[in-house]
Amino acid sequence: MPASQSSRSFDLSESDEHTLCLFSADLGGWTRVVVEKPFGKDLDTAEDLSAQLGELFEEKQIYRIDHYLGKELVQNLLVLRFANRFFLPLWNRDNIANVQIVFREKIGTEGRGGYFDEYGIIRDIIQNHLLQVLCLVAMEKPISLKPEHIRDEKVKVLQSVMPISNEEIVLGQYEGYTADPTVSDHSNTPTFATMILRIHNERWEGVPFIMKAGKALNSSKAEIRVQFKDVPDLYHVGKKQGRNEFVIRLQPKEAMYMKLTVKKPGLDMSTIQSELDLSYGQRYQDAVIPEAYERLILDTIRGDQQHFVRRDELKAAWEIFTPLLHTIDEGKMKPLPYKRESRGPAEADDGSYEPSGLVHKKNLVKICQDRFMDDPVLAMEV
Repeated sequence: MPASQSSRSFDLSESDEHTLCLFSADLGGWTRVVVEKPFGKDLDTAEDLSAQLGELFEEKQIYRIDHYLGKELVQNLLVLRFANRFFLPLWNRDNIANVQIVFREKIGTEGRGGYFDEYGIIRDIIQNHLLQVLCLVAMEKPISLKPEHIRDEKVKVLQSVMPISNEEIVLGQYEGYTADPTVSDHSNTPTFATMILRIHNERWEGVPFIMKAGKALNSSKAEIRVQFKDVPDLYHVGKKQGRNEFVIRLQPKEAMYMKLTVKKPGLDMSTIQSELDLSYGQRYQDAVIPEAYERLILDTIRGDQQHFVRRDELKAAWEIFTPLLHTIDEGKMKPLPYKRESRGPAEADDGSYEPSGLVHKKNLVKICQDRFMDDPVLAMEV
């Protein structure tokens, strides 16, 4: 088509905002702007950025990209929840004990210490990637698969998240982090964080959503772990075999598996925990799973905004985390040291830490170690 009516797509990061004036001319065709995170550092800066973009583009032209929304099993979440009847009656507070959304990485901040020190693990991972996963796990069924209907339900979930309690947070910083010449010797930036989010609605009241992210840990993975409540103990299973769990491994080696209690083969009526396993690499050997950015770039070309973040969605996400982030930025909450290639701060496993530096109030929250699980479970004492 003529140059005057050509279609354009631009990719901007927050640092490119001063160039936005170059794209404000009306040249015909279609224009779509792809904005990479970080979408600001807190609520005010995010709103400022959104306002600047809003002066030049309509919301339908803005594609705020979060590559987690392009991952195969993240895109599978709504299909799993709403296309399989057996999940529908179980997916609520009556049956689910807790939901864990975990990101673990063996590498540290090598090569990007200066950037990371400005933002930290909460801004870098939890406020965007893990929170988007939470939305898809917790949202209500949309009235259709139109992008706006799906994003409407995600916003409702975010607006239902309660203020984060300082007593349900553990922060950490791995030893050697400040040795990076681009990082301040007195940096207060967390490289590890675990916290509980609570959703105040009929479906999820009382169910802790445990968000965990960390760098320089002993493993690399991202997963969702839905742990179901115990059943009446007819077979004396007790805690020795753990609860039923539905686990979705986002990376590496995409997989889903359900942990079940079954009869142990033999003459005795004893039980054992087993797994129903769907490993994508084994089940779909001939399938080519696209990279997240491949999907999202194609969605941009198609004009499909389902897997992109809307302005009110972004605002609601920052409203959840901004008070906590300001507390950390002001030095009122300190990260605990932990060794590289460990699970993170020891206090994240034994529940002995309170961010203010006082002795932890063990009647408020504890972190239990279940030997059948890869990660500790935060559970409220009753």
